[in-house]
Amino acid sequence: MGFFDFLKGRKEKEALVQGLERTKEGFFSKIVRLVTGKTRIDDELLEELEEILLSADVGVATTIRIMQGLQSEIDRRKDLKPSDLQGLLRDRMLELLGEPELKNSHLDQTSSPSPRVVLVVGVNGVGKTTSIGKLAWRFKQAGQQVVMGAADTFRAAAVEQLLLWGERTGVRVVHQQSGSDPASVAFDTLRSAIASSAQVVLIDTAGRLHNKGHLMAELTKIRTVLNKAMPGAPHEVWLVLDASTGQNALEQARQFTAATSVTGLILTKLDGTAKGGVALGICSEFGIPIRFVGVGEGMEHLQVFDKEAFVEALLGGQASSGHANQA
Repeated sequence: MGFFDFLKGRKEKEALVQGLERTKEGFFSKIVRLVTGKTRIDDELLEELEEILLSADVGVATTIRIMQGLQSEIDRRKDLKPSDLQGLLRDRMLELLGEPELKNSHLDQTSSPSPRVVLVVGVNGVGKTTSIGKLAWRFKQAGQQVVMGAADTFRAAAVEQLLLWGERTGVRVVHQQSGSDPASVAFDTLRSAIASSAQVVLIDTAGRLHNKGHLMAELTKIRTVLNKAMPGAPHEVWLVLDASTGQNALEQARQFTAATSVTGLILTKLDGTAKGGVALGICSEFGIPIRFVGVGEGMEHLQVFDKEAFVEALLGGQASSGHANQA
């Protein structure tokens, strides 16, 4: 069983569909209008499709990849009709959201070390600390003992916020006074988790601007002390991005992946934007899987990412791959 399989609930898909309603209304309705009444796939239709993808914040590079893939399929299969584009597009999206092999990752429960240490990074304002609190709740609901570390010591409000989440979820928070060394907090958190036989460690980090030069040094120091406390730690580094910021989220991903080895993404506020296509752009450009998505304010609204459900929510119908390969 994978690290996240036990977190998936029966209502996950329904909540994801509801959360993506704004994106679907803009994206799906445009696709339907585009192909309705058309009898053949021509350059004008493809140009309009390209504009739809860009308007959903899929991004230029990813849009080009999608359109090139579609064009290859169209050239190969001369009998394709405009009504087939939805299925072709679905397959291209599923490919882009495919999970690449993660280096130095321990996602298999049967072989994972305990505790599993997750370092959470991201700029201020993206919902990083809130996401950590919701993650703690989810893991605890799944029967896991969790410890949170308040290593964002440069902002007193961040420590206080995490302590509030600790009270709400009943999860212990390791912290020091404001201005303390973040690496020291991370080290104490992991040592405390090991002593208490906790299964999951979630460590908050400073959310200063992603283009600051000291980011890499600070994250490197935290990783070094965690590895001293437990060889191999941290086992995951999750980057939190605000989906509603569109291309700015892409730039943040670019900066953080240059600063540290990011193994997964958390996209917040996906329900608050009509441009959920940014998820495709981020996965395509950086080859990093989306682990969780935020589709609402409630704790249960931070959900394990399901690419099939995501594509189905955007395009409607069954998100089954292989459609484009049918004769």
